[in-house]
Amino acid sequence: MAVVSEKFSELINAFLGMDKEALQTSFVHHIERSLGKDQYSATQRDCLVSLCLAVRDRVVERWHATQQAYYNTDARRVYYLSLEFLMGRALGNALINLGIYETVEQALKEMDYSLSDLEDVESDAGLGNGGLGRLAACFLDSMATLELPAYGYGIRYEYGIFFQRIENGYQIETPDNWLRYGNPWEIARPEVLYPVQFYGRVHQRVEREGILRHEWVDTQSVMAMAYDSPVPGYNNQTVNTMRLWSAKSTRDFDLAHFNDGEYEAAVEDKVQSETITRVLYPNDNVFVGRELRLKQQYFFVSATLQDAMRRHLKKHSSMENFADKAVMQLNDTHPAIAIPELMRLLLDKEGLGWDQAWDITVRTFAYTNHTMLPEALEKWRVSLLERVLPRHMQIIYEINHRFLEQVRVQFSGDDHRIERMSIIEEGGEKFVRMAHLAIVGSHSVNGVAALHTDLIKRSLFRDFVEFWPEKFTNKTNGVTPRRWVRLCNPGLSALISDRIGAEWLMDLDRLQDLAPLADDAGFREQWRQVKADKKNQLAQYIQKYNGIEVRQDSIFSCQVKRIHEYKRQLMNAMYVVALYNRIKDNPGGDFVPRTVVFGGKAAPGYFRAKLIIKLINAIADRVNKDPDVGDRLKVVFLANYGVSLAEKIMPAAELSEQISTAGMEASGTGNMKFALNGALTIGTLDGANVEIRDAVGEENIFIFGLTVDEIAARRAAGYNPWDMYTAHSELKRVIDLIASGRLYPREPDLFQPIIRALLSEGDAYMVMADFAAYAECQNRVSEAYRDKETWTRMSILNTAHMGYFSSDRTIRDYMRDIWRTQSVSIEVGGFSSSDHSMRLFAKKPHWVWTRPA
Repeated sequence: MAVVSEKFSELINAFLGMDKEALQTSFVHHIERSLGKDQYSATQRDCLVSLCLAVRDRVVERWHATQQAYYNTDARRVYYLSLEFLMGRALGNALINLGIYETVEQALKEMDYSLSDLEDVESDAGLGNGGLGRLAACFLDSMATLELPAYGYGIRYEYGIFFQRIENGYQIETPDNWLRYGNPWEIARPEVLYPVQFYGRVHQRVEREGILRHEWVDTQSVMAMAYDSPVPGYNNQTVNTMRLWSAKSTRDFDLAHFNDGEYEAAVEDKVQSETITRVLYPNDNVFVGRELRLKQQYFFVSATLQDAMRRHLKKHSSMENFADKAVMQLNDTHPAIAIPELMRLLLDKEGLGWDQAWDITVRTFAYTNHTMLPEALEKWRVSLLERVLPRHMQIIYEINHRFLEQVRVQFSGDDHRIERMSIIEEGGEKFVRMAHLAIVGSHSVNGVAALHTDLIKRSLFRDFVEFWPEKFTNKTNGVTPRRWVRLCNPGLSALISDRIGAEWLMDLDRLQDLAPLADDAGFREQWRQVKADKKNQLAQYIQKYNGIEVRQDSIFSCQVKRIHEYKRQLMNAMYVVALYNRIKDNPGGDFVPRTVVFGGKAAPGYFRAKLIIKLINAIADRVNKDPDVGDRLKVVFLANYGVSLAEKIMPAAELSEQISTAGMEASGTGNMKFALNGALTIGTLDGANVEIRDAVGEENIFIFGLTVDEIAARRAAGYNPWDMYTAHSELKRVIDLIASGRLYPREPDLFQPIIRALLSEGDAYMVMADFAAYAECQNRVSEAYRDKETWTRMSILNTAHMGYFSSDRTIRDYMRDIWRTQSVSIEVGGFSSSDHSMRLFAKKPHWVWTRPA
């Protein structure tokens, strides 16, 4: 028996070891056995899939051990509910976290393949619009790294955020069929299947004890099926789970219709059911109150709650202690319908009384607010909820009634306050305010940057803060340094680790040890060389995909994020026009060369944002072709911005454009990624910019523009953008050029809607008001860039002081203050990944890989 056990251990080690030979063996095994290919027929994609499966094999044992440890310790689990997860590519991140990136790179090289080439074949999992979804991805990485018992729950959209092409300067949206070739990381769980109900009616009955019970009957059901992807932690044995739900019909088709020859009717139910998870809404901070969106939200939270309750009842005899063993974080209001859903399950399925069910519900949920924009706050029509989710509307009414009774006790006679705080918005048509529901039904509410939290406490949710001051807290966002330095900027990562050790990847505060090196001339030269290498790579990408040659000694100024008026890509574009005018006026002048990079998607229905993209490309076309300008100014719009493209841009950027209207950006995480990679920030005092300024020092950042209070004062005094237009000659000239039609003679009036928004419609985002300060600040940027040593010193100090902005720190704050959870250390039995002395198989594959001709 001992011999058999020893041989079995050798067999597992040969296939699942972390050394180069074991990885090669596993890679070839999957090519031959999983894909049925050989060295002659395997494509690049086959090699990618084989490599992903080989890596996935190495996390499965840890995955099982992790889940078993959570059961054995009866840990309190965190459920992170998010309608969006912008994960990007998984391969590189998994290799980094497992500690085998370089080993795999060498293993493939010996087989005449390039790891970077295979990484480029992998599709981005674009299941999110922007910052909200990317934050969720960073949080999953940090939760696994901190060994936190946690799950990410969302929707497995068949089509992610649309693929963006630029044609004649216009954004063209095409479907993002990211699952076209399958997803080697996910494992389908057909046994994890839950019914989700819609429509129907509520039947009431009185039981013998006089208790009123409710039954939701005559409903239409859709099945939610789970797909699991592993989330490995960095430098540990933890592998958490991201579980995404896919909608399946309760039956494939109606056989009676089929037998009668009505083929379309036979599959109609199936098609309608599965539409729920077909496509991600690209809503871009604008609430769209459509029925399908509501059904998506309810579909995923209902399945998630049923799953969490099933998991809880495997260990416990009742739901009475559910809130002691589970905490659910609502990532914005999108999952807020989970609050009445948990109440429904506890009341109607578990038979609990209202008070007990409500106590469990409030202690279970916590809510993160992500926006100050009124148009982004969800408000569902009562009539829609009554039709689609009739039982939930009853519960919401009861929640609101009981809540307002509490408010009346504390603020007797203040009817206006009652009206403001009500979950139901009265008026011509009634609406359910989902943010109010999330606040009332949660034990904690947090903003995502110090300024943002202060603003929601002072304005948006002031009434609630006065009622529940202890419920509101701040949790400034962060980013994971594993993906956003170690993976995307290996040269910088190696340089930092060589000087201060690699511990900073787990403890980002260690970066402060770089600060003294800012005064080391040799280190500054090495720092510049790393940046130059990444600039060269981005320049090659721009040449390949945009056909534009840019000067690599120019300052790379980058603004990449969703296109939205409050983010003010327009102001950046206007400054480019100002620079263009200056060069035209003085062709022989001494100008600091500049490459201005834009990237981002506009929501398909957001007309003005799409027009701004066209304007940027029209400006680029004029500037890039003007011989008077030459190579001193180039403008580039990079199409289809996403996580993988960000990984190319962030390390190459030297100036990070964070210029949103003060008070409108909740936090931002792009600002953190740029600064972590040594870019200097030009920005307003908005979102996390305030905290970045405090961290890096005012002398190492370029701050301009009106503050939140100054904007309010300016508006109160009767702000008129025409005053800016007439007072500033350079600004007037910029506006006149855009309005003249000369940037796009084919349609001379094309940009008039932009001009009207700036001059005639109140300049809602204060572009005119801030432009002169922005232009002056950009002048300071150019002068600072002339002194390479000083600029490099500032760059190093930016990175050195970014320790606070790790998502690990953010998650620790959640664990301590909101979730009240503890880490669970995972120990994996069986073979040792570091002991490869015994092998059953040869150390080399039995045939040699060569790149197919």
